[in-house]
Amino acid sequence: MIFPPAACPRLIVKVGSALLVAPDGAVRRDWLATLVADVAERIAAGQQVAIVSSGAIALGARRLGLSHGGRANLEDAQAAAATGQIALSQTWADLLGQHGITAAQMLVTLDDLEDRRRYLNAAATLGRLLGLGVVPVINENDSVATAEIRFGDNDRLAARIAQASSAHGVVLLSDVDGLYDSNPHDNPGATHIPRVERIDAVAGMADGGSASGMGSGGMVSKIAAARIATAAGAGLVIVNGRVDHPLTGTPRHTLFVAERPASARKAWLAGGLTSRGRIAIDAGAARALSAGGSLLAAGATRVEGDFARGDLVTIEGPAGTVARGLAEYDAADAARLLGLRSEDQAAVLGYTPRAALVHRSHLALV
Repeated sequence: MIFPPAACPRLIVKVGSALLVAPDGAVRRDWLATLVADVAERIAAGQQVAIVSSGAIALGARRLGLSHGGRANLEDAQAAAATGQIALSQTWADLLGQHGITAAQMLVTLDDLEDRRRYLNAAATLGRLLGLGVVPVINENDSVATAEIRFGDNDRLAARIAQASSAHGVVLLSDVDGLYDSNPHDNPGATHIPRVERIDAVAGMADGGSASGMGSGGMVSKIAAARIATAAGAGLVIVNGRVDHPLTGTPRHTLFVAERPASARKAWLAGGLTSRGRIAIDAGAARALSAGGSLLAAGATRVEGDFARGDLVTIEGPAGTVARGLAEYDAADAARLLGLRSEDQAAVLGYTPRAALVHRSHLALV
C-alpha cells in the first residue's frame, strides 16, 4: 500500500479529469465508487484524506453542449465549471455518504493560496475539517478564475493543499503510471522511473501534454507539483488510476521522495506560483544565497516589475530561479541600490538603508 495510514496520517488524493469523466462527458461512477471505497478503508484505518478533484469543466460542457470539452475560450470554461461543479460535488457527497462519511466542498483560486492571510485561513479550515473526520473535496474555482489568477492544473493545486494542510503524502491519480525517461506514448521502449531522489535530475524528461485532452496538466505540471510537495516535507506519488481500487495494493508508480521540510513560512514562499517582480543577481550573490545568506544590493544586477515593500519577488541567478522572498524595498528604491555596498546606500536613499534587498528570514531557496 502506497502511503499506509500509520506512516502517513494525512493524505491528499488528486483525481484527474480523464479518470473521473468518460469521453462522452458522463461521470465514471462505477470506477469512482471503487476509489471512494479505498478512501473509506483508509479513513477507517485512521488516515485523514482530502480529495482534489478535477472534472467540473468536462461535466458542465456535456450538460451545456459546449464544443472542445468546454475549453474553447475562458467564458465557456467558466460557464461549464459553474454548471459541472454542482454535479461533481453531489457525486462525491453521495458516494462518500454511502460509507457514512461527510464530504465538504472547498473552491479556491490561486490568490487564496498566494496571499499569506488567505492561505492561513484556508489551512485552518482544512485542518478543522480533517480533524472532524470530514473529507474535503477541493477544486479550483474555475467559474471566477481568469488566466492571470489560475493554477491552471490541479496537480500543483494538490501540492499546495498538501502544504497548507501539513499533509504527509500526495497521490496524483493519472492516466499514466509514473515518470519515464521519454514519453511512452511516442516511445514504447521508454524506461519507467520508480523513485526520484532529486527532481532536478529528471525535470527534462517531462512534456506538458494531457494524454486525454480533457485535463490541463501533463508530466511537467506533475513535476512542478512534486517540487512544491517534497519541499514541504510530503512525498508525492504518480499512480495510474485506470484500474479499480487504485489506492489498494502497490500499483506501478513513481515516488518523489520528501525533503526535510522547511518552516511553514519558507515552504509557503518556495511553493508560490506568482510574484510581483524579479531581482536578477550575479553568480556570487547566488552562491551566498545557497549558503544561507540574505540578498544584498551589491550582488543585484537588474530589477523588473512594480512591487512594493513586503511583496513576493523571485530572485534570478545566471542559471535560472534561485529563490523567492519578500522585498525589503519597493521596485524603484531597489533599482537605485543595484550594485551598491551598504556604506554607499544612505547617500542614494537619503535615509539609513535596511540590511538587505531580501532578508534571509523572508527568503526561501527553490
